[in-house]
Order: sequence, then structure tokens, then C-alpha cells
Amino acid sequence: MFRIGQSSDVHRFIEGDHIVLGGVKIEAPFAVDAHSDGDALVHAIAEAILGALALRDLGTHFSDTAKENENRCSLDILADVVKMMEDRNYQIGNVDSLIMIEKPKMAPYNAQMKENLARALHCDESQVNVKATRGEKVGFVGRQEGVLAQAIVLLQRRNENE
Repeated sequence: MFRIGQSSDVHRFIEGDHIVLGGVKIEAPFAVDAHSDGDALVHAIAEAILGALALRDLGTHFSDTAKENENRCSLDILADVVKMMEDRNYQIGNVDSLIMIEKPKMAPYNAQMKENLARALHCDESQVNVKATRGEKVGFVGRQEGVLAQAIVLLQRRNENE
């Protein structure tokens, strides 16, 4: 059996010196406004998994007002979501994701993001795709006001005899 989920996550920029995407700390002339570490890419993937499992959304399980989630590493949140997925006998088929950000360029960080995500998702890097695009000076992304990440995940039932 297969299940598919999709999600998006948006964070606006605030004063700061770095952002985190795909578990990679990236120097930038701004930070993101978030309760956790604000990793929009990881949030989109985690919520897409929850969607595929029909388990509502990220906020249902990880409140943005809960003290335990303050400054929390998003990869730890993803680890909890992966446990929910595996407890229901599913595994990652593949992940296709997109980061929409004007600057900085994401290409130098892509390999590390894929490695981090594959490790967290308990899958091979060949099952994880991370793309990035710019806003071309259009909309909030183009005006460098924030970042948008989107993800689609395909889950497949694990062989019960494994």
C-alpha cells in the first residue's frame, strides 16, 4: 500500500545571522521568525509525512507555544514523525522538496541537506530530492522577506516479514 502527502512551510525573515534548512546552518544576513529552529524544509517534509498518515498537521503534534519545542532542532521533530511513520509500518518511498529563497544560493548546501534528511528519514539519499529556486524579485520570496519550502512524500508499507 502507498500513501502520499504534501505540505508547505513559510517563515518570515527577522534580524539575525543565519538560517537552518535541511539541518544545515547557513550564514545569512537574517534569521527566521520561529519557535523552533525554523527549518522550513524539515517542517514541510515532517508535515507531509503526517499528512500521508492522516495524522493532521505539525502543530497538532508539536505546538509552537509549547516550552519543549522552543528552539528545538527540527531534525529531532522529524525523528519523532519518522517514529510515528515506522510505528504504522510505513517507510519512505521518496521525497521531493523545493526551497524558495532569493538568497543565499542553496547549491553549496544541497548535498549536506540530502545526507541529513536521508539519515533522519532512514532511507537512501537516492530517495530524497532537494531543489531550490528564487523568487526573481516577485512576491515575498523575491523581496527577501521570507522562505517557503514545499514537500511531497510517498510512503510505502514495509514488508511485515522484514
